[in-house]
Amino acid sequence: MTDLTEGAKAPDFELETPEGPVKLADFAGRTLVLYFYPKDDTPGCTNEAKAFTELAPQFAKAGATVLGVSKDSLAAHRKFTDKYGLKVRLGSDPTGAVIERYGSWVEKSLYGRKYMGIDRSTFLIRDGVVRKLWRKVKVAGHAQAVLEAADAL
Repeated sequence: MTDLTEGAKAPDFELETPEGPVKLADFAGRTLVLYFYPKDDTPGCTNEAKAFTELAPQFAKAGATVLGVSKDSLAAHRKFTDKYGLKVRLGSDPTGAVIERYGSWVEKSLYGRKYMGIDRSTFLIRDGVVRKLWRKVKVAGHAQAVLEAADAL
């Protein structure tokens, strides 16, 4: 697990999205909100994507692009986006390589059973540097907190 900290260089990435490939270098001189979530169309992940979508105009005004990442396929991302009218880009990381580089592939526990999964986490990146990060994110109020941090950059 990578122990990324605020002020660290953001790990490079290249991901496929339904709108085409995206990489860290695409955001040079701009702000990127990179968030990792477990699975398309599950309650928490849907609420998180909808919250970021509701605030999309404010993120744009702050000069920030929001990119959600999970292991789901491009087809699953398209279906998820269409179903809820999402306004955030969704990246597909089927191998989990990018998720691991950001330290978001972690051991989890459910009803005493341990397994590996995606830690709901968000990274606010500007000029290739992690300016703020959130781990073990609780969905309620999170998108607003990220927006306030983006506004403050």
